[in-house]
Amino acid sequence: MLVSLIAALVAALCYGVASVMQAIAVREASTRAGLTGVDPGLVPRLLHQWRFVASVAIDTLGFLAQLIALQRLPLFAVQAIVAANLAVIAVLASLVIGVSLSWREWLAVTGVVAGVGLLGSSAGAEGAHQAGAVFKIALIVATAVLGLCGLIAARLPDPARTLVLGTVAGLGYGVLGVAARVLTGFEPLTLIRDPAAYAVVAGGLISFLFYTTALEGGSVTVATAAVVLAETLPPALIGVIFLGDTTRHGLAPVAVIGFVIAVASALALARFGEAGQPASGHQAGDGTSHPTGHSGQQATASG
Repeated sequence: MLVSLIAALVAALCYGVASVMQAIAVREASTRAGLTGVDPGLVPRLLHQWRFVASVAIDTLGFLAQLIALQRLPLFAVQAIVAANLAVIAVLASLVIGVSLSWREWLAVTGVVAGVGLLGSSAGAEGAHQAGAVFKIALIVATAVLGLCGLIAARLPDPARTLVLGTVAGLGYGVLGVAARVLTGFEPLTLIRDPAAYAVVAGGLISFLFYTTALEGGSVTVATAAVVLAETLPPALIGVIFLGDTTRHGLAPVAVIGFVIAVASALALARFGEAGQPASGHQAGDGTSHPTGHSGQQATASG
């Protein structure tokens, strides 16, 4: 259990560091002013940037750590801890690029730590229920539906566009987490035959594509908040209802409180959804740095 908890924390750290690098790469690669639809040239441009390539490697390490965590911890704990990468980003932004955090944001960072601690102390072992082929195929169908919804959402006017794209991306990350949890094994031949493996890949791809699209021209805070909610709540319910996830005996209230605190605190840090330009920012009255991104939103690092 301890190893899995450490692995979940490592995953959050890796995802946080990788997100900072990806956000800088997205800002440099974006060439669009009036945004409609999905930019098909964004990913090829990103592949020419060393930050993006390095971030993919770090993301891969984070995903491997998440897989280890899912071997022993329930989905509700792992997904909430992974969402804590926003706290990692906030602290990195404060230490590395000099962004000034308000007392509310430091309180949110503390809340993430406290919520994760409560989850770690109350989470039971992963559920014993095994997912069948129908469940795994349903994950693939859900991913296809999300892809279609994302393409439609990309043509909506803001603010609906950013909100829906963020929600689609978050649900995609949720599918990735659920699919990773129900993988039959990790041998190459086993993965090739396992529908869940394809859901993992598809969920990751659509999540990255639509979240990046949302950040290209929408509100960072709206997009990131939507991702946090969509990647934590549905997988948590699926884990409890369909996969038998539980808490330690008598500690269900502690787990619920920890989950709520961790997710709410992550939401409070939602502005750390994209790399900004702190040099052009100024100090606000509440002590928060307000760097201006290409969309005119407050931003610092990608979530």
